[in-house]
Amino acid sequence: MCGIIGCVGRDDGTLETLVHGLSKLEYRGYDSAGVALTGPGTGLDICKRAGEIDDLRDGLAGRTLSGTVGVGHTRWSTHGPPTDENAHPHMDCAGNVAVVHNGIIENYQPLRDELTRAGHTFTSDTDTEVVPHLIEDALEGGPDPEEAVRTAISRLDGSYAIAAVVAGHEVVFAARNDSPLVLGIGDDALYLASDVPAFRDYTDRVIYLDDGEFARLDGAWTVTDAEGTVVEKPVDTVDWDPEETGKSGYDHYMLKEIHEQPRALRQCLRGRVDELGGAVDIGDLGDLSPTGVQFVACGTSYHAGLYAAGLFRAAGVPAQAFLASEYASGVPPTGDALVVGITQSGETADTLSALREARRRGARTMAVTNTVGSTAARECDHAFYIRAGPEIGVAATKTFASQLAALNLLALATAGGDARDIVPALRDLPGDVQAVLDDSTAPAVAETYEDAPAYFFIGRGLHYPVALEGALKMKEITYKHAEGFAAGELKHGPLALVTENTPVFAVVTGDGELARKTVGNVKEVEARNAPVVAVTDGASDVERYADHVLEIPETHPRAASVLANVQLQLVSYHVAARLGRSIDKPRNLAKSVTVE
Repeated sequence: MCGIIGCVGRDDGTLETLVHGLSKLEYRGYDSAGVALTGPGTGLDICKRAGEIDDLRDGLAGRTLSGTVGVGHTRWSTHGPPTDENAHPHMDCAGNVAVVHNGIIENYQPLRDELTRAGHTFTSDTDTEVVPHLIEDALEGGPDPEEAVRTAISRLDGSYAIAAVVAGHEVVFAARNDSPLVLGIGDDALYLASDVPAFRDYTDRVIYLDDGEFARLDGAWTVTDAEGTVVEKPVDTVDWDPEETGKSGYDHYMLKEIHEQPRALRQCLRGRVDELGGAVDIGDLGDLSPTGVQFVACGTSYHAGLYAAGLFRAAGVPAQAFLASEYASGVPPTGDALVVGITQSGETADTLSALREARRRGARTMAVTNTVGSTAARECDHAFYIRAGPEIGVAATKTFASQLAALNLLALATAGGDARDIVPALRDLPGDVQAVLDDSTAPAVAETYEDAPAYFFIGRGLHYPVALEGALKMKEITYKHAEGFAAGELKHGPLALVTENTPVFAVVTGDGELARKTVGNVKEVEARNAPVVAVTDGASDVERYADHVLEIPETHPRAASVLANVQLQLVSYHVAARLGRSIDKPRNLAKSVTVE
């Protein structure tokens, strides 16, 4: 949510760098954008607009904004609607300080009241605007800009990633608390952003800031703690190419990322699966051997947690999945429990809060994440990376597939059990996904049911989380009503909503007891004239009762869930495309939710 970009040291092209960086952060979700520039001996130039980056470009047309240092921002509205006035950057009364901010300043109202009584005039509804006024107040006391910014930051409560520039100074000041910030170290310039894609076209060397740290970027970079003591920070290298964040000829990032799943799965599995020995090696994570596992996550990652809990329970290890936002009121960890936070970005605020609560209760913690150097990865006792590569589309696709694969490895490595049956299926999974992508009839299914008022998704066992995920994808990008159910629960109320206009997507694989029971549920909806779309490997004969069939290759039940999910992703994508939805940037949604 929200995006920050800053740069120092580009003698020319500062404005273009900022706008380009903002365009690379569009996936985070936003409803306004703006930039501010300054340089040695010059004032502040600022432009901000409600709407998209193109609206900002229109606002910049015909104007000359100059400067060798600047900050930019894409805003996700929390305090006040998306208007030009509420867009970032925000300035002080004199127009000498510009600030951009991600997060929520919890004590902004008393600060605003205090500043108003002192004569400051506010022009927006935002919490952020108190920051430049606090800096202005501190500057009147005589300190240099860095000390003034530090003084202002020290008065803030809440979550924030803040970047500030002061007129006439070729410096960007930045601080973070519970909201991500990363520095980019280029050969001729320095960068600051809320996420690496903002500056990846210019450098692959990065420094991840931790909570409570303060950065100064001028001709060099310095990171200090809240007291001003210099902190030695490692410089990491980003291992993905900037071309990976382009569309590569696809109409949408989401479609590209659906088709990248075979490669993402290969990356996830590479070096971790011994095909000959039928064993799994997930690296040096120590002796985990948990007596119980609690998964905490949100959205798509929560569905991965439900799936993983089923894997551990099948191996005899007690396991539960919790919505991260509800974890604090849930069952505390017991015994030698391991609390696993599943978060694509590693910055999801609710998940970080749950992990911190678990640590407070004395539990061991692990982050299952896609992002090296993320807050979750740094704060947890262990980090297990899914290696999916960058994902730009707001609706998670390849990261969910990689989460399921990685969680299979985690379960096999820590809960024990015979891996010889699942390892061949994991080995074949990338090729099986490619077969689904090559042969899917999802476009025809989407054409048939694009006008349906609602969609139901059902499954049992490991397919239940897939049903939930299928419904979530349909909601996210089509804006249609969709619900996922454990198939056996359909008759306990939801069946009242089934009509001849309600497509029911049933995930049925194998020919065991769960499959037979799910076929029985399919018959129930068929008897009420509801159209049925079966996602199946053909082993259960469910296609006899289906109006449409989405086929997947026969494989191990654990891998079958991944394949079924790909078919449901494709259906949602093609329905959304036919309806003309904003697929990569669905309304009201953000890629990385960094506020609770």
